[in-house]
Amino acid sequence: MSEQDYVEPATVGAAVAALAAARGSTRLLAGGTDVLVQLRSGRVRPDLIVNLRRIPELAGVRSEDGAFVIGAATPCAVLGEHAALARAWPGVIEAATLIGSKQVQGRASLGGNLCNGSPAADSVPALIAAGAVALIDGPAGRRECPIEAVPAGPGRTTLAPAEILVAIRLPARPARSGDAYLRLIPRTEMDIAVVGAAVNLTVDAAGVVTAARVALGAVAPTALRVDAAGAALVGSTLDAAAIERMQAAVRAACRPIDDKRGTIAYRTQVAGVLAGRAARIAHQRATQGGQA
Repeated sequence: MSEQDYVEPATVGAAVAALAAARGSTRLLAGGTDVLVQLRSGRVRPDLIVNLRRIPELAGVRSEDGAFVIGAATPCAVLGEHAALARAWPGVIEAATLIGSKQVQGRASLGGNLCNGSPAADSVPALIAAGAVALIDGPAGRRECPIEAVPAGPGRTTLAPAEILVAIRLPARPARSGDAYLRLIPRTEMDIAVVGAAVNLTVDAAGVVTAARVALGAVAPTALRVDAAGAALVGSTLDAAAIERMQAAVRAACRPIDDKRGTIAYRTQVAGVLAGRAARIAHQRATQGGQA
């Protein structure tokens, strides 16, 4: 591997400045679970590596008026041990704790999982279904955008060259709400999703769905928010007809590829099945006020 410049800024501003002043290609290093593999394989050869691990703002979870702000470099293992976050957003935590092995979760982060740009990233559908927002800093200042606006395709994001994902904000949780994330993988663990599905919904006192968001992973170049699938659940108690309408909308939205892990037809069929199961789990959590 050729020599590279390497910096460890202590603030977001210093990191942005280093990226803005760089000549040539750059890579951000947080947990390193993807970047280090890419460097060792020679897949990427950046002129500058910016290590973000010493920036306090990028680590930890804090509550703001019922919302949760998660530092972009916070390890997934930390999220899994955060009791209040797990109670409010069990589906997001399910997704976060599926990323790699236990050892990998000690380094991997939601920010890295999002910015790596993989269509099969586990946390991204769960964050989209949750209505999460990305907090981004760059030379032009700080901006916000929905999580679904960050991925641009396999290995690509919409972040400008000198921009950094600082945090992810999960909104305040309405009463009687629940979410869930499910995936299909060839093995029992430590594998890439063939299909992922996340559902987040809110119900009234009678269990009727008043709001719903559905998101999919590994069935298109980026994770998808399927508004028609969410709309199919609203006004129902998740009867069979509502689930079938949602599944039809999910399958209509799929644009997968054929590869060694699954065919187009298989992925499309499984996406509907997983979305239906995730919807039932989310509904049970919303009506029972706890994890199911």
